[in-house]
Amino acid sequence: MRVAMMTREYPPEVYGGAGVHVTELVAQLRRLCDVDVHCMGAPRPGVTVAQPDPALQGANAALSTLSADLVMANGAAGADIVHSHTWYTGMAGHVAAMLYGVPHVVTAHSLEPLRPWKAEQLGGGYRVSSWVERTAVEAADAVIAVSSGMREDVLRVYPALDPNRVHVVKNGIDTAVWYPTPADSEDSVLAELGVDPTRPVVAFVGRITRQKGVAHLVAAAHRFAPEVQLVLCAGAPDTPEIAAEVSNAVQELSAARTGVFWVREMLPIAKIRGILSAATVFVCPSVYEPLGIVNLEAMACSTAVVASDVGGIPEVVNDGVTGSLVHYDAARPQAFETDLADAVNALIADPDKAAAFGRAGRQRCIDEFSWAHIAEQTLEIYRKVSA
Repeated sequence: MRVAMMTREYPPEVYGGAGVHVTELVAQLRRLCDVDVHCMGAPRPGVTVAQPDPALQGANAALSTLSADLVMANGAAGADIVHSHTWYTGMAGHVAAMLYGVPHVVTAHSLEPLRPWKAEQLGGGYRVSSWVERTAVEAADAVIAVSSGMREDVLRVYPALDPNRVHVVKNGIDTAVWYPTPADSEDSVLAELGVDPTRPVVAFVGRITRQKGVAHLVAAAHRFAPEVQLVLCAGAPDTPEIAAEVSNAVQELSAARTGVFWVREMLPIAKIRGILSAATVFVCPSVYEPLGIVNLEAMACSTAVVASDVGGIPEVVNDGVTGSLVHYDAARPQAFETDLADAVNALIADPDKAAAFGRAGRQRCIDEFSWAHIAEQTLEIYRKVSA
């Protein structure tokens, strides 16, 4: 079986959970079948890169994406199955399936109708991306949801879908890559930042987007216990407006308390691993999250997690066992921020409980979130739609 794997992100250009998912899935699937990777971005060896039409330089990003999708579909000739990830490649998979008469599998990492803030980023292109997603999802031979909560969202947003075509295959974690780094061998990034090793650390890793709830975390941090240090690894803002909003909020927080450190560039895994391992608590304040690989990364580093209870997060963070879940209600943002701070402070005040949560979290990653198992589940779906 030859699979045309279609993705916007692929190493070294990986900036989000979908990119991590495709990277790990491809590595495991290649032990089971032939996989050709079709991606976007800069040319690199070992993959087929689809570039947007240069005539569309400066056009709405959605149009540029669609032009790259057509190049990607053209390059998928000879595949027995096409597998697309996110709306960015949904049309490539849809067109390739029609063109070559092969099955199309879509992995839903998120849903455009549930991310209305993307209109800030794409303008009218958001209506285009929403149309692309609907077209691809409703026509797909199989849809893979990365959590049970995501499956419910898929069927609610796209009620025309046959539920038998929607499968759950959760994201995973490589515990040989993500593991607790001993304190005496932590990466120098913390020392470079000036983090005090004698004070507790609360960490966040994620993009600056409405989805990730960074503004809620910064607001909550005003209520963190005085000894807490906050390390924000937050970059790649969706828009200049949200970049300015978060920048102003962090400046206000820094003026109100000590120990606020903001890392804006993307760090290599070793440095992120060091930050997560040094943290007493990792915070995930997302307002929308189909699963949240970053929570698995923190848990694999034996770090307790405080997270919102949205989407697939409760399927990862076992409340009271590997971390604490905080209820998110869009109508009551201040209550969410207060509860977030209370949950963080409770673990800071009880480091033994935080450490126990961390140990349980790593074991959960080992037991339940293997990428090899995820590849086997995915291959079984390929077989079903190809029968």
